[in-house]
Amino acid sequence: MKRLAISAALLLAGCNALPTANEQPTKTVQVMGRQWAVVQISEEPATWKAVRDNNDLNPFGRPAATRTAQGIRAIEAATGCKVVRSTMYQTDTGAFYSQVACN
Repeated sequence: MKRLAISAALLLAGCNALPTANEQPTKTVQVMGRQWAVVQISEEPATWKAVRDNNDLNPFGRPAATRTAQGIRAIEAATGCKVVRSTMYQTDTGAFYSQVACN
């Protein structure tokens, strides 16, 4: 029983040392009056994720472009690089993923 308690304590202590899934900082950018959270999810190739904050929608704000156009602008504003449009895709949750090309 003592071994089991020691093993469990060592196992739990090791859990704090595990790396988190996403250690990159999130950048918040404003595109056409909407807040976007942009985070890098992969180094090679450089892949970024953009998600629009739907909690602060303003029905009386400026006319918004399509979400795809906003997503492209958000990633480009956060990275300073151009989006590779052939790699861009959107999930059913509204998150945009794309690789970028920095020249």
